[in-house]
Amino acid sequence: MKRFPSRSCRAVARLLGYPDDTLRSALDEIETAVTEDPALSKEARAGLQALIRQLRVGDTFEVEARYVDTFDRGRATSLHLFEHVHGDSRDRGPAMVDLLQTYEQAGLYLAPGELPDFLPVVLEFAATQEAAVARDFLGEMAHILNALHTALAQRQSPYAAAIAAVLEMAGERVQHVNLPAEEGIDDAWAEPLAFDGCATKGQNRPDQPQPIHIVRKPAPTQGARA
Repeated sequence: MKRFPSRSCRAVARLLGYPDDTLRSALDEIETAVTEDPALSKEARAGLQALIRQLRVGDTFEVEARYVDTFDRGRATSLHLFEHVHGDSRDRGPAMVDLLQTYEQAGLYLAPGELPDFLPVVLEFAATQEAAVARDFLGEMAHILNALHTALAQRQSPYAAAIAAVLEMAGERVQHVNLPAEEGIDDAWAEPLAFDGCATKGQNRPDQPQPIHIVRKPAPTQGARA
């Protein structure tokens, strides 16, 4: 079985984080990780290098503002994966608890304030797993990742390359998704009506992503704190 690119998975997790001075100072290390990884395709490496170049040469304030504008201005490009599936419905809470338990059963614990469905956290977890488990775990999210990639590509965002690389790691192809018309920021984050649009298995509209169903890995005999 093809090796899972754990080091590149961690590198992409960092690239999807807020581009502060700490991240920018680590770009050389990150670039080395992805360019020297034979488990990534030539296309994936080239896309990640282009993203790294933009983060490296761009004005600090512009780079940070672009990140906020890209990922914090509505659900279509949110890095919180359950936003794409559950939004603000009541299903999001149990899904977050389920995912958090999956991490903890593998001996991994989040810092206070970290949300388990944040894509960089998801990638950090996948990087600690065996190849088959990591691919299956990320593959469960392929429908969300393709929707996210489509939204980023439509905005001509260099971050689309990072999502394409994640799909490749999962053994999935990049596929265009027909996205619904994007809501305004106020509408997208508005409080939903009680029970309105609450997604459970089989209740999403056909053109919407379906819920993630996490298959838990059996708890290790001696869990270790990551």
